[in-house]
Amino acid sequence: MVSLEDLQKIFRGEIKISEPMSEHTWLKVGGPADYYLKPSDREDILQLIDFFKEREFPYMIVGRGSNLLIHDDGFRGAMINLEVLLAGIRVEDDTVIVDAGVWISTFVNFCIQYGYAGAEMLAGIPGTVGGAIRMNAGAYGGEISDYLLDVEVIRDSKTMTVKKADAGFGYRRSGFINDVVLSARFRFPKGEKEDLMRIRRELLIKRNAAQPVDLPNTGSIFKNPEGNFAAKLIDTCGLKGKRIGGAMISELHANFIVNVQNAKAKDVFDLMVIMRNEVYKQFGVLLEHEVLLVGFSKDELSMLQNTPSEISG
Repeated sequence: MVSLEDLQKIFRGEIKISEPMSEHTWLKVGGPADYYLKPSDREDILQLIDFFKEREFPYMIVGRGSNLLIHDDGFRGAMINLEVLLAGIRVEDDTVIVDAGVWISTFVNFCIQYGYAGAEMLAGIPGTVGGAIRMNAGAYGGEISDYLLDVEVIRDSKTMTVKKADAGFGYRRSGFINDVVLSARFRFPKGEKEDLMRIRRELLIKRNAAQPVDLPNTGSIFKNPEGNFAAKLIDTCGLKGKRIGGAMISELHANFIVNVQNAKAKDVFDLMVIMRNEVYKQFGVLLEHEVLLVGFSKDELSMLQNTPSEISG
């Protein structure tokens, strides 16, 4: 365990102890993290990461918590929030340079105001640019990596720039899982501002009509399997409206789990297991979860990684 006294010797930012992560996730569930930290500058980040690595103390970077399911027992380590520190966005030589803590909605609006086309497809996706890059977030045929040039990261305690070709992007994945994303550069084609605003508006209307945006959720629970849609498979299994405790599979979108009444992480996790097992039972398709699970044991995670027959056997 890292002591507060030792941490304060090397860290100048804000420190919260035993911070309830239910206050920092969109789903509004999750137990306490040992430390919740907001670095004061980039040097603070580098020193903090070196400090934790030397002591083999677990840490992870969090933004808005839009894609997180944190265990009810919390996280035995440090959550590092860069949302306030890394909040800059600007244009240089027709290149959009955006910090990792910028909200995706801010990023989309900025690009539209400058008449850059391509980012409007991300309208309505929650979270920060850094989080979106780490999971290569996308919607309606577009991904955040589409017009990306390179990404600035902390890797092996050093700041470096990784070109798109070397970033390992794929469907809802990247090669930045073990890195700290600091910023990214994009180059978009030009578009008509009025057209881009219209597209953004239409996509937001479509998203709001199809997804339970009025209730706490984590976004899509499972990735779409090749050639199919997770929501369609789950819906066909008759699971819409299925409820455990305070969590429910959305009646509007079957690939969403919503917090309807003081849900626990276990409620959500148990629903995920049911969704995955039923889809496998009826269609022979193993769904891969998109939401990031934090603080769960290997035995628990195996329930969402192995086939149901392996688990029961």
